[in-house]
Amino acid sequence: MRPRVACGIAAAVALFATACGSGTGGGPSASVTVRDDPGGGFPVKVADCAGKETSIAKAPARIVTSNAAGLELMLQLGAGERVIGTGFPPGKGTLPAAVAEQGAKVPVLGDKGIPKEKLLGSGADLYVDTFGAMPMMGGGATGPSEEEYAAAGIQHVYLLSTACAGTPKAAKAPRTDLAGIEEDVRRLGAVTGTAARAEELVAGMEKQLGEVRTALAAVPEGQRPSYFVFDFDAGTKQPVAVCGRQVANAVITQAGARNVFADCDADFKPGSWEDVVAKNPDWIQLAVRNRGSEEATRKAFDEAEAFLKGFPATQGLKAVQEGHFVRLGSEVTTIAGVRNAEAVRQIAATVHPDLVKSPDPAKSPDPAKSPDPAKSGQ
Repeated sequence: MRPRVACGIAAAVALFATACGSGTGGGPSASVTVRDDPGGGFPVKVADCAGKETSIAKAPARIVTSNAAGLELMLQLGAGERVIGTGFPPGKGTLPAAVAEQGAKVPVLGDKGIPKEKLLGSGADLYVDTFGAMPMMGGGATGPSEEEYAAAGIQHVYLLSTACAGTPKAAKAPRTDLAGIEEDVRRLGAVTGTAARAEELVAGMEKQLGEVRTALAAVPEGQRPSYFVFDFDAGTKQPVAVCGRQVANAVITQAGARNVFADCDADFKPGSWEDVVAKNPDWIQLAVRNRGSEEATRKAFDEAEAFLKGFPATQGLKAVQEGHFVRLGSEVTTIAGVRNAEAVRQIAATVHPDLVKSPDPAKSPDPAKSPDPAKSGQ
């Protein structure tokens, strides 16, 4: 039996290892000030969502991440051997194959948020925080104070692209690009002394995004198809709207589509099937979590598609009638990270197949190698 939506949202957030407030560019500019060595030398100054700066004197040796999003970035930056623990660990099969083995060895300090005492006693000298002031996710009032971090010798830095959306200074406009995520990659590269690798990662993202932008440049806004992210794992009784401040809105926009719930000023919001029917999307993403194997993940996609075809409220939708389904995992769509750029390419290749070439399945951002989304509507 699937959970009710209120529980479903929390479960989805926990299982996707993403924060409720995932707006890009929502807070102050994710700036990095590097002194002495423009290639990434120390000290490095980074700001939190309120603009308060922290000075990092040297590369950290013992890193703890609040969730799988931060952990994955550390692994991709080449700092994985310095990660001594994480909260909200990645689900089976959800990390990219190249870093999955190393990621599996990272100790889990909390199945959800890391308990305050365990975090302060971890021996870390850097804590990478995805959540910011969100008590339900283990941040804010329930987490350590800045004074307690300092007393424990832990420097506290944020992923601004995810931690700032719920703050008073957060931008209210929908997030439409991946600039905030790219800047977070650079910030963490500077903080960990892996600036060169960070630039490589950002260059790879920009190459993919640039190719898609060029291919879709002549497509007018009004001709871009409408798109609904069906968060199957959050429950089917009441759908969850993926709103304008969620990273998925940027992914969808960059892919040349229009999120049907871009106008709701939040990241996720409980919706209704009546709302979905009223929007009548051209395409529906079957957003399921990676089950850890190609077969199990394909089965989950099949179950999500079968639900939409059999549910009275949705079986008459245009996308359902035309078989316009995008089989693309939740993790690469709703979690901020390097793989968002490949998700853009996959969605664009599905909804604009005449303009954008489908990516190489061997380089799919989904470790379980889910079916090519360009073929999923057949």
